[in-house]
Amino acid sequence: MKHKIINSAAAPGWQLWVRRYFKFSRRETSGMVVLLLLMQGLLFAPQLLLPALPHYDPAPDQAQLNLLAAELAAQRQPRVYAARYPRHTYPRRTVVPQVRLAPFDPNTLTATDWEARGVAHFLAQRLVHFRDVIGGFRAKEQIKRTYGLPDSVYARLAPYIQLPDQLPPREKRTARQYANTAYEPHPAGNYVRKPKNLAPFDLNGADTTQLMQIRGIGRGLSRRVIDYRTQLGGFLREEQLTEIYSLRDAPDLVDSLRKYTFVTPSFAPAMLDINTAPFEILQAHPYVGKRLARVLVAFRQQHPPFKQADDLRQIRILDAETLDKLRPYLRF
Repeated sequence: MKHKIINSAAAPGWQLWVRRYFKFSRRETSGMVVLLLLMQGLLFAPQLLLPALPHYDPAPDQAQLNLLAAELAAQRQPRVYAARYPRHTYPRRTVVPQVRLAPFDPNTLTATDWEARGVAHFLAQRLVHFRDVIGGFRAKEQIKRTYGLPDSVYARLAPYIQLPDQLPPREKRTARQYANTAYEPHPAGNYVRKPKNLAPFDLNGADTTQLMQIRGIGRGLSRRVIDYRTQLGGFLREEQLTEIYSLRDAPDLVDSLRKYTFVTPSFAPAMLDINTAPFEILQAHPYVGKRLARVLVAFRQQHPPFKQADDLRQIRILDAETLDKLRPYLRF
């Protein structure tokens, strides 16, 4: 007991505290001290053993990277894409010199004269056309009613127009005056009575005069039939008449046309070369249109030519019904 007290007194204070706190013996305390010294040596050993690293200069590497980037930029060529659709060039409209406003007669002005007085190009043409349709302006209010004419332009021109402001009031006539009015018949040649017994004729060879012989078919409708026949390439069956916009809701007129016209079985329509036809011709065909024409032109640029009508089934927006109607007009 006396020996232990002497040894404890001879030991340092921190060793005594460690032994009492961790319940270590003298040997365990010495081992822990040695272990801590070894760990501290391992921490500082790399800094003492490794040589000092040289200073890094990034300038040579940066110069080499710049040289490689310049070589890649010189080898790179810009990609050139062919135009998908041809661009239309329109001639530039000549600038019409302006004239000083003075009293003028609107019935003698041309479109250029209207432009010289500050009217837009399209409005000048519209004014001339409107004047020709109504047989000449008789009052300023007729010019004011021109579609699209701004009020500011009319207010600037109105004081110089040599016409009355309004049309003269219509003369009111009584029923007796109407009854006593003698109506003159139409002059010879202005009105042609349509025949009652009309022989059928070829629909693909008829002109507007022949079509107008059918009751209910006027000049405008006959012209639409001829225009649709031209765009289509010829009628293959009489049922195609119902595709004309003006005849969709007129079954009686369609029956009259089918009654007095026929389609020759041996008729060969104008063919449409689906592989070489330009966009303008494709979009004008009634069975193609603009949307399908754009897709066809783009599809032709990326794929081999079409060899048969069934190859068009690859185009998703082309339905089977349209393809069947278009099939007789295709040429490969």
